[in-house]
Amino acid sequence: MPWNNTGPGPWGSPGGDTPGGAGGGGQRPGGPWGSGGGPGGRGPFRDFDDIIGRAQAWVRSVLPGNGGGGGAPRGGRFGGARGLVLLGAAIVALWLASGFYRVQPDEQGVVLQFGAFVRTTGPGLNYHIPWPIESVLRPAVTRINRTEIGYRSGAVERGTGTARDQRELLEESLMLTGDENIVDINVAVFWRVKDAGAYLFNIRSPQTVIKSVAESVMREVIARTPIQLALAERRAQIESDVHNGTQTILDQYRAGVEITQVQLQKVDPPAEVVDSFRDVQRAQTDLDRMGNEAESYRNDIIPRARGDAARITAEAEGARQASIAEATGQAQRFESVLKAYQAAKDVTLQRMYIDAMQDVITHSPVVVVDDNVKGLVPFLPLGDAGRAGSWQGATPPQSSPAPAPAPPASAAKPVTR
Repeated sequence: MPWNNTGPGPWGSPGGDTPGGAGGGGQRPGGPWGSGGGPGGRGPFRDFDDIIGRAQAWVRSVLPGNGGGGGAPRGGRFGGARGLVLLGAAIVALWLASGFYRVQPDEQGVVLQFGAFVRTTGPGLNYHIPWPIESVLRPAVTRINRTEIGYRSGAVERGTGTARDQRELLEESLMLTGDENIVDINVAVFWRVKDAGAYLFNIRSPQTVIKSVAESVMREVIARTPIQLALAERRAQIESDVHNGTQTILDQYRAGVEITQVQLQKVDPPAEVVDSFRDVQRAQTDLDRMGNEAESYRNDIIPRARGDAARITAEAEGARQASIAEATGQAQRFESVLKAYQAAKDVTLQRMYIDAMQDVITHSPVVVVDDNVKGLVPFLPLGDAGRAGSWQGATPPQSSPAPAPAPPASAAKPVTR
């Protein structure tokens, strides 16, 4: 759109009455800086003082406390320099204020000076020399990161926390065990940033480095472990060994990373032979169960057998001691009788005869026969034989004993059988 000859220019002056104009009257159109555009007039950048004055007027109009004066004053060189100083001071103040930054509680500030790491800052309001001298990075240091080995999980279902569309990576998960078997292992490594400066500048691609180190340590640990132990009771030990080994290597790299946990998500034989391995595991379980049952039976029967053996031994020892004591007593009795016999043979023989007869009569039935008695009862049973029946029901023996010799006296003498 052409400039109007009578209208004001962009700086508020009439197009044909520009101060310091070439005297073109109001017939020639004004240029964008208020100067005549015809031949012989001043160009748009000829009057530098005029430009400075107009810039000073604009600065005064935007500064607080300005009187709001009208047209643009024409300042000299000193006034223009002062306006530029004020404008530069404002720009410098804004530039210095841009050095303030805030670090969140879960972050750590990393200050770079011309792109080189110089220091770290903690949470809160901090200050650094503004860009381009210094800049700041604020990585999260409390967030727990997850690195997966042997698989890649997809989206996580809300509410259940389980991953859908999990993708297996056999080139990472298949590992050789200590007994030259192959096992399929999925591992999740959890870690966090311990030193933000070391994490950002000591290693390149921390996710890749952590995954490579953890996978290498896992393969080393599995190569020392038989497959049966890896499938069953050594899983916790494997997790601990991988955790310690991975942390040791990352500390040697000065990676600024702390491994918080290592989880074995899956430890199975390869899919092609998993059924056979499960049959072997069931057989091993049955073997362990039968071994435990046999051990339990052994623990039950052996103590009882030992107790019976101890009882029989004790009884035999008691019988032995009793026999020895009885034999010793009989020998001592025989010796005492022998001594008495040697001292008084007649008395001793009479006493021995009386004792023998007393023992025989005590243990034998006694029958008294009287030759003078004639009748139904030729003999009289006494003792146990007499108590066995009554006189009415007594039945005489089939054969009567031979008659005893006549006693020397009138009374009958008892005869024993």
